[in-house]
Amino acid sequence: MDIEARLESLANKVRDHREVLLTEEAAKTALVMPFLSALGYDVFDPHEVVPEYTCDIATKRGEKVDYAIFRDGEVAMLVECKPATSALNLNHAGQLFRYFSVTNAKFAILTNGCEYQIFSDLVAPNRMDDRPFFSFSLTDLSKADVRTLSKFHKSSFDEEGIVRVASSLQLETSVAKFLKQQMAEPSGDFVKLVAANVHEGRVTESVRDAVSRTIINAFGSILNERIKDRLQTAMTPLVETEVPHESDEPDAIVTTQDEIEGFHIIRAIAAQLVDPKRIVMRDAKSYCAILLDDNNRKALARLWFNSPTARYVGMFTGKEETRHAVTGIEDIYQHTDAIRNRIAELGG
Repeated sequence: MDIEARLESLANKVRDHREVLLTEEAAKTALVMPFLSALGYDVFDPHEVVPEYTCDIATKRGEKVDYAIFRDGEVAMLVECKPATSALNLNHAGQLFRYFSVTNAKFAILTNGCEYQIFSDLVAPNRMDDRPFFSFSLTDLSKADVRTLSKFHKSSFDEEGIVRVASSLQLETSVAKFLKQQMAEPSGDFVKLVAANVHEGRVTESVRDAVSRTIINAFGSILNERIKDRLQTAMTPLVETEVPHESDEPDAIVTTQDEIEGFHIIRAIAAQLVDPKRIVMRDAKSYCAILLDDNNRKALARLWFNSPTARYVGMFTGKEETRHAVTGIEDIYQHTDAIRNRIAELGG
């Protein structure tokens, strides 16, 4: 089983059991050890994975970090675990900060078994950064996340290569944070920069105000165009691999082209509020469900397209579904507000 399949299997375990993994030991046994195993490490070989690793330092003695991952006899990674229901923050990383400075570890992982934060020493050598260069959730893994994680696999571990990726990811995160701030509330300097490049003549206060308002709208337009382009290029492979072929069996589930197009429309609407990867199609005999996070308790809509005489799109409020007749696939756009309200209701 390859790393992507093993991580997906582990993600299903998180979805099914996270709420009952209330202790740190439970999270370590059920989630973290299988995660390390998915990266190719033998969690039962003390030459590779040392649990409760102790390294006395001047200010703390007898303190332990949950796991130390060894390569060629040296500590390569440190892992600190928290209960699966705990939110991660730097207050949980005290041991990692201290141990990072007295070992040869280049990477430190803070996790609750579902969310993972990976740190290095990009700012100052041998001192763990305050911010992770890579964060991810097992239940929301992207293809890019899997590619990054594969660099940590035992068979392909490349410290220098990971550091290069880490530097790039950290810079990208900083730039993204800055741009998000400007999208929400453009700063005076940013407005001045844009105005100087798009306006001829003196930049008055009224010009700055107009440019400031336009920046917010322009960012929105750019994002919508990018989302549309990504969906158009990404959806075709998705359909080819996920949609069942027609079958001669009378009870077989057949996903129609109209259902596929309806799914694309709902995903495009939802992508304005959430990552489009979180929107999933799950077909059934009588209807096609469009779900958030592949969770049947988080239905965004149902496509009732199997009848030859009438077709409906089902919209949800709480547990109640209301069906609306549609004459064409494009009628789904009439329910844009209902889809957005449903996402807000489900917590986004």
